[in-house]
Amino acid sequence: MFKILKSLSKSLSGAKAAEAPKPAAKSAKEGTLLEKVQKSAPAAARAEAPKSPEELCGITPKMPKEEIKAQLKLLFRRYNRSASSLDAKLRGEAEQMLDAIVQMREKHFGEI
Repeated sequence: MFKILKSLSKSLSGAKAAEAPKPAAKSAKEGTLLEKVQKSAPAAARAEAPKSPEELCGITPKMPKEEIKAQLKLLFRRYNRSASSLDAKLRGEAEQMLDAIVQMREKHFGEI
């Protein structure tokens, strides 16, 4: 069995080495893919500044109380479900949003 594995590995490694084309040389003008992506990304996406609770919840100063209440209700339903997720990143985002929702509710409707 060892001989079979040896011969298989020789045949596969030899075939892959012969088939693999060499990458073409890049010109200095092209740059790397990472540089292209960084140049095309907006400045806001590159330096993610912490957003205020109003921005996170999508609440503007001109919104009436009923619209704010409906927006907070919708966001609470959405992120309360995610708060019990097994995915740590999703759970962390949900916790951050729930904190922002509580802050907005206390600001606009008083203490809970």
